[in-house]
Amino acid sequence: MNPANGTSSVTKFILLGFPSLSRLGRDLACALLSFIYAGTLAGNLSTVWAMLRDSRLQRLPMYILLGNFAWLEVGYVTTTVPRMLFDLMNPGVPISFHACFVQFYIFFSMGATECFLLAAMALDRYLAICHPLRYPVLMSPHSSWVLVASCWLAGFLWFIGPVALISQLSFCGPNTLDYFVCDPDPLLAASCTPAPCTRQTSSTMSYLLLFTTFLFILTSYGLVIRAVLRLPAGAGRHKAFSTCTSHLAIVGLFYGSLLGASVTSGKVVTLFYMVGTPFLNPLIYSLRNKEMKEALRRTLLGGR
Repeated sequence: MNPANGTSSVTKFILLGFPSLSRLGRDLACALLSFIYAGTLAGNLSTVWAMLRDSRLQRLPMYILLGNFAWLEVGYVTTTVPRMLFDLMNPGVPISFHACFVQFYIFFSMGATECFLLAAMALDRYLAICHPLRYPVLMSPHSSWVLVASCWLAGFLWFIGPVALISQLSFCGPNTLDYFVCDPDPLLAASCTPAPCTRQTSSTMSYLLLFTTFLFILTSYGLVIRAVLRLPAGAGRHKAFSTCTSHLAIVGLFYGSLLGASVTSGKVVTLFYMVGTPFLNPLIYSLRNKEMKEALRRTLLGGR
């Protein structure tokens, strides 16, 4: 925005984060956040590395999806955590208008892509269990990559409209955002121009994405459960359920924390789904998966 043409008088924002923290509290929060960030990078990059180095995993749709999901988590936290660490160590240092909106766009696009990828993973489990004979054709490696590319494309197109609308608002001060990332709610609160249509558009796009993908996942697993319950009790039923539990745990963690953040509007709950879930996901998915553990052992530890 150009102040000279009267569209805005604010060119920088200050992310307040957690202003009530003492110096010791900021140091402890910085140390904890650094540990979580490092663990998130290590866990998810290990999954990506194993998938890239193991030719067998590259041919399996579930691991194509999982590798992309892990890479997404790396980008998701890298968009926000380094700036959060900087603000904890240097409170009051502003972020430029353009950097703020770039972070806003990338962060929300990554979140949208995560919703689509979780839905794609549910589709994969549905086809594998409910249509096992057609599964190799329906979810071939080529089809899997097309599905993954569609998730990334849809995710990065979904919030273009809301970001563009909010960026056109006038911000005439104060330039403080009572948050730790550039988020639509504090940005709309900082605008000096009433924008009910922009607020409604942003909320509608967010809730439409969340509810449609969550409903799709629930429907897919409802059909999966119905199919599994028709199997004879024993190893077959247990194996079918075991392939779904990790994904369901990640879905519950992601959507549960999002719902908690939207209901409570609390910074701590929001912080958990922003940095906590990407940290836990490789522990839930990769370390409980026998094939992934064996691939990690071969590629990272030189095991045979």
